[in-house]
Amino acid sequence: MKSATITTKEEETTSHTGLERLAIRVTEWSERWFPDSYIFAAIAVVVVAFGALCIGASPKAVAVAFGDGYWSLIPFTMQMAIVAISGYVVAVSPPASVLIQKLAAVPKTARGAVAFVALVSLLASLFNWAISLILSGLLVRAIARRTGFRVDYRAASAAAYLGMGATWALGLSSSAAQLQANPASLPKSLLDITGVIPFSETIFLWQSMAMTFVLIVVSVLVAYFSAPTEERALTAKDMGVNLNDTDEAVTRPTRPGEWLEYSPLLTLLIVGLGAVWLFFEFTTKDPVFAISSLNTYNFMFLMLGMLLNWRPKRFLRAVAKSVPSTAGVLIQFPLYGGIAFILTKALGPDGATLSHHMASAFVSVATEEAFPAVMGVYSAVLGFFVPSGGGKWIIEAPYVMQAANELHVHLGWAVQIYNAAEALPNLINPFWMLPLLGVLGIKAKDVVGFTFTQLVVHTPLVLFMLWALAFTLTYQPPVMP
Repeated sequence: MKSATITTKEEETTSHTGLERLAIRVTEWSERWFPDSYIFAAIAVVVVAFGALCIGASPKAVAVAFGDGYWSLIPFTMQMAIVAISGYVVAVSPPASVLIQKLAAVPKTARGAVAFVALVSLLASLFNWAISLILSGLLVRAIARRTGFRVDYRAASAAAYLGMGATWALGLSSSAAQLQANPASLPKSLLDITGVIPFSETIFLWQSMAMTFVLIVVSVLVAYFSAPTEERALTAKDMGVNLNDTDEAVTRPTRPGEWLEYSPLLTLLIVGLGAVWLFFEFTTKDPVFAISSLNTYNFMFLMLGMLLNWRPKRFLRAVAKSVPSTAGVLIQFPLYGGIAFILTKALGPDGATLSHHMASAFVSVATEEAFPAVMGVYSAVLGFFVPSGGGKWIIEAPYVMQAANELHVHLGWAVQIYNAAEALPNLINPFWMLPLLGVLGIKAKDVVGFTFTQLVVHTPLVLFMLWALAFTLTYQPPVMP
């Protein structure tokens, strides 16, 4: 009986080592060769600038575009920084800490814990990508503190990021679907081409929901089977990550001037004002659209963080501890702003930009049958350099949607092609990883081996589903408002 048990375990281990071996080998390579995420962004600047020069843009035009675009993402940069800060402040509050600890107690095995984090990340991203990042990251930290098993911190951290690399753009978080469903948000030039495309023709198509379901199942399975077994796991402690989220006890003030710092009075007044604003925000707008706004999301979580921490002293201490996690966001996002402007503002002699040339090259080889695959590859390639769903859609949609009209491709499915493929480069592009990595206390090179493994599986699967499911849809002319 003992021999049979050992054989079964050996066979089970052997059958599970394919993805695990790939993830570990890529991780070993990335730990040696994958640059810091700042270097990664800087290299992208050089590559895009060189591409713009190759289409005939002058050095001056490239430099001007870079400088003009450098600060173009400042509002978004601040929003992303607040995402990390507000999520941390809420999570370290006593009530939220209890809830996260209960979630962390659900998995019973190390690999099961990685799969559980992946499932939480994937499902949460369908509703709000920011919640997915922060909740999943803090769940990983809580699981890593458990002593019942040795969970690989790299694999669990990569699992926390899966929502951004697989499903976020297929759910309510989709910037492109949100824009197309709201005519007031669309530029007239795009509205004249696409008309209004409601959610029923994009994220709520049965084809889109079927693709989302398949991606969730496959992502969780890959996360499970690629996670190192306990004997080969690298824990947070092994990586030198400090998992101590506990806050010092809030004592009594030592002088009269500190009284308000220790009193909940100001907290209650400010949160009361915020609650009134949130009430009117959600009752006068579509609730789904309201929560999709990063400003609303951040405001809500900051108010919640104030309330749950109760006293200003505890709240400010939590904010101070969270700020270091935003360093990567603050210094690297401006580079991506410069990249976006070089792609879309540096004109060649023919008056066209690099992004226009890329779009034209892909569209020129597309046919009605090949459009989903060609469009998917194009969206993934450009998404590697401009990882911004909504902003990139406004720039590229006029070209690709006009092509969809001419080739009689279902317009709602064209949006979903963009959405599904646009998420793929996120799996290895550090841009969206930065807030999560700040919370986790690690670097992109630590997780890219596991996210690359997901990319290897996802790319052919996504492109195949985009192509195959397109045959089940019929083209419908644009519906004007």
